Amino acid sequence: MIRFGTWRRLLGKNALILLAAWLQPRHLMAWGEPHLAITAAALEVLPAWQKKILGDDLAALAHDYCTIPDRVFTDKADAKFAQMDSSPGEVYVKKLHLPTPEQPENLETLRYFMEKAVTALKTDKVPDAARYMGTICHLLEDFGSPAHTIPGDNMFTLLQQFMPPPERLKGKLLHSLIENGDLKVSVGGYKPKLLGITVEEASWHLLHRVHEGIINARGTTFPIIQALYADNADAVRENQMKAAVVDAQVVADAVYTLLCLGAEKFEPAERDALASASIAGYFPLEAVNLYYAQTQFGSSPNWGPPQSGLIMEGGNKPTPLKLRVQEKDTVMEKTFAAGVSPVMGHPLTWLLPKGTFQRFTVLAGLHSELGEKGRVEFTIFGDDKPLASAVVNGTEPAHFFECPVAGVTRLRLAAEGRGVNSKANYTIWAEPTLLKK
Repeated sequence: MIRFGTWRRLLGKNALILLAAWLQPRHLMAWGEPHLAITAAALEVLPAWQKKILGDDLAALAHDYCTIPDRVFTDKADAKFAQMDSSPGEVYVKKLHLPTPEQPENLETLRYFMEKAVTALKTDKVPDAARYMGTICHLLEDFGSPAHTIPGDNMFTLLQQFMPPPERLKGKLLHSLIENGDLKVSVGGYKPKLLGITVEEASWHLLHRVHEGIINARGTTFPIIQALYADNADAVRENQMKAAVVDAQVVADAVYTLLCLGAEKFEPAERDALASASIAGYFPLEAVNLYYAQTQFGSSPNWGPPQSGLIMEGGNKPTPLKLRVQEKDTVMEKTFAAGVSPVMGHPLTWLLPKGTFQRFTVLAGLHSELGEKGRVEFTIFGDDKPLASAVVNGTEPAHFFECPVAGVTRLRLAAEGRGVNSKANYTIWAEPTLLKK
C-alpha cells in the first residue's frame, strides 16, 4: 500500500486534501477535512525561528501529520505516533478524539504526547517530533470540534429526541454534517502564547486552554444543527468558523510552546507572565465534563452550582463579588473580577502541576452586602491535608490566606456554614492565585 507521505509527494497539496478526507476512518473523526485548514492556520502564525526548526516537516505537519490519529489503520508506519504506553494493543485510541469526563486522564494524555515531542526535539529527531505534534494538534482540534461537544452523544441520536429533525434528515447521523465543510481558516495577527517552561506546567495550562475551546465549540453546536435543519449552509459555515478559529489559536499556543521547550528558548516577558496563575476561571474536578451536575448544587442561600466571577443572589440575580477587606488601618469594600462563589458543603478541587508552584494566596469572606448575618469556616487542603483554616463572620473583613503548596498535586477549597442563618452564607473565594515564588 502506498503511504500517505508518498501520496503527498505524488499528488500535491490539493489532491492530498481530498485523499485525507477519503482516508478518515468512520469512528469519531471530528472535523474531518477541516483538520488540515485549522493546523495550517495555526502554523502560519509561528515565529520564523520555529518554522526554521521544523523545516520540511512544517508543511507535512499541516497537510499530513495532523491526521495521523485518524489514519492508524491505514498508515502502520506512523500509527505509533498516536498510541500510548498506557493503552497497550489499542490501535485507535479513543481519548485522542473525545475528552474523557475526568480531567486527570485528559491531562495525562496531553502530558504524554508533549513529553514525546519535546524529547524528540531535544535529541534532534525533528520528523518524529513533528509527528507527535500532529497527534497533539489532532487531539486539540477534535476536543474543540462542534461535533464532539455533547458528552456521550457525539452522533446526536439523543439530542434529536429533544430537537426532532425535518423529514429529509430523519434517521441520519448528524456528526459528519456538523463537522465537515470547506473552511478557509485564518488567525492572522494572533501571537501564540507560551504555556509553560516545563512539560508539567505547559500541559496543565494547555488543559485549561482546551477547556476554553470546548466551551466555545459548545456554543456553536446548536446553531449549526438549527442551520442544518433550515438548510442554511452559510450559517453552518459561519458557526463552524467560530469553533475553528479558537481551535487554531489553541493549536498555535501548543505548537509554539513545544518548540520553545524543545529549544529551551523563552522570552523573558513570557517567562515572567507565568510567575503566577489564577485558578478562578479554571474548572475544578467537581465540574465533570466541564459542567456541574445537579448533585453539586446548593439550596441555601444561592440555589445552583458554584459560580466564577459572580454570585447569585437568591439563586436568580447575578451580583458582583464584593468583600470587606483590610487595607492597613481601614476596612473598605472591594469588588473582585476574579473569584469563585462556592456552595456550602461542596468543596472544590483543582489539579496542580508537579514542581511548579510554591505558594497559594486567596481572600475568603462573605459578600459585604448579602452576607452580613452569615458565618462560615474556610479551610484549604493540599492532597487531603489541611493547610489553613479560619472562621469569618459576615461583618468582618475577608481573611487572607497564604499557604505553601510545594509538592501538592490537588488543592481543595472547602466552606462550611458555622452560624444559624444559612440564608446569609454568601461565600466568596477572591483572587485564588498560585505563585512560583
